[in-house]
Amino acid sequence: MIEIVLYVLKTLDFNNFKAQISLRDQENRSKYIGSEENWIRAEQAIIEATEEMNLSTFVAYGEAAFYGPKLDFMVQDALGREWQLGTIQVDYNLPERFELEYIGADNQKHRPVMIHRAPFGSMERFVAVLIEHCAGDFPLWLTSDQFVILPVSEKYNDYAQKVLELLNNSDIRGLVDERNEKVGKKIRDAELSKYPFMLIVGEKEAESDTISVRQRGKGDLGALSPEAFAALVQGEMERELAKN
Repeated sequence: MIEIVLYVLKTLDFNNFKAQISLRDQENRSKYIGSEENWIRAEQAIIEATEEMNLSTFVAYGEAAFYGPKLDFMVQDALGREWQLGTIQVDYNLPERFELEYIGADNQKHRPVMIHRAPFGSMERFVAVLIEHCAGDFPLWLTSDQFVILPVSEKYNDYAQKVLELLNNSDIRGLVDERNEKVGKKIRDAELSKYPFMLIVGEKEAESDTISVRQRGKGDLGALSPEAFAALVQGEMERELAKN
């Protein structure tokens, strides 16, 4: 479970985080359920797992759940505030309260240990922190629209739709800006919206079955066929994900 959380954080470039071992309050034990023996076993299980993973941790007393200790991943957002995103909880107590059992290899009844996992934590909180972290400039593989097609005039909307269909069939996500606006305004709006790629189509592109490609942060990439552009995007995504 630790490996899953670390993979999520690394993939989304959350490198500034702390791993918090959340244990019981050392003085007030009345708010926790379960036996002392089960709590010691659960706490030791988390500590040993983090040691095996060589994970740098710190202990926070009083932050455990009422049924068991936790390993919480505290991530800093763009403003330096800390948020608990991923969490893993080791629970010996709820299986007892619910009288959970399974038949083991010895054909005898055994009580399971329950592990609660939330690699993203609260999804709404995770998405909010991610938006701030990226400032809306998401990785290519994650962004909702990877390109926008900008026809230079309305008479090239049909060709733009043809290109859109070809790219969608290649699992590339995007849309066509069919507004009756000058292409300069469409480009400015696309830059503000942080589309990774702008595909400009006009008379020359329609005649040659190509698209003029501009990449955010890199500028003009020249004329490409829709198939070549799809291969370009796929390659970019593969490089992004290979880093993780």
